Order: sequence, then C-alpha cells, then structure tokens
Amino acid sequence: MGSEDCPLAENINTVSDLVNVLKARGDGFAGAFANLDIVRVAVNQEHVPFDHPLCNEDEVAFFPPVTGG
Repeated sequence: MGSEDCPLAENINTVSDLVNVLKARGDGFAGAFANLDIVRVAVNQEHVPFDHPLCNEDEVAFFPPVTGG
C-alpha cells in the first residue's frame, strides 16, 4: 500500500482531475486508472463519485477491484 501527502494544484478541483494528473505520471498509473468503472474512490473515508470536489486537507483513497469469497 502506498501513500503520498501533497497539496492540490490549482487545476485539481475534483477526484477526476486528480486521476488525470496521476495518469500522466506514467504507465503504471495510466494502467491502474484505465477503466474507472472498476475503481472505487473514497474521500475522507466515504465512498464518492469521481466528480466529487476536493479540498487541500482531504484524504483520497482509491480501491482496485478485488475478489473474494
């Protein structure tokens, strides 16, 4: 599990904006966010849609698809 603390750039207003910035970081990020239909996101420990607004102090967590029984 990885984490990063960083201030939001002026062009990041929503979770989708953040995803686009992360995708531009490289192939690993681009692959992880290639199909957003299977990725879930939480802001401040509450599940939200990708158009959810962000503030500098928000905690954002992305959840990849999982399997289990």
